[in-house]
Amino acid sequence: MVSAAADSVYCCWETEMTLKTACGKETKDLVHQDAIHIETIMKEQRHQRLHMEFSINPRKKLHVLPDKPMSRKPTEVIEENSEFIKAFHEAREEPTKKYSMPQTESQEIGWVSTPLVPVDTSGRFHFKRFKTDVTKHKESALRSSN
Repeated sequence: MVSAAADSVYCCWETEMTLKTACGKETKDLVHQDAIHIETIMKEQRHQRLHMEFSINPRKKLHVLPDKPMSRKPTEVIEENSEFIKAFHEAREEPTKKYSMPQTESQEIGWVSTPLVPVDTSGRFHFKRFKTDVTKHKESALRSSN
């Protein structure tokens, strides 16, 4: 039986100082792994942007929680921020008012909610409900039985 140590031979006479396995693949040693790690960190720092000003996400709904009912803490007076209120109202809008086109497949169903054919309210096909003496009597009987 061949041990795992016999499968891999450390070739120190090569310039790259790599670890060769029996199948011929080369794995990088610690020096090369550190170099790759340092290069990755430098790349992240080059592309990193710091955002120093906080703002809420206008597309996310906010849930405001009230204080506990028996709380005796006085309410704090907070001056109104018109930008915050505007962003809050925009977040509560329905998707058809927020976006010009549907964002998901689910929104495509029902995106245009106006009827394709206008509703005909003429007397030929539109029969409104109206109350007669019989329906009023039955309705009052049902209410009194409950």
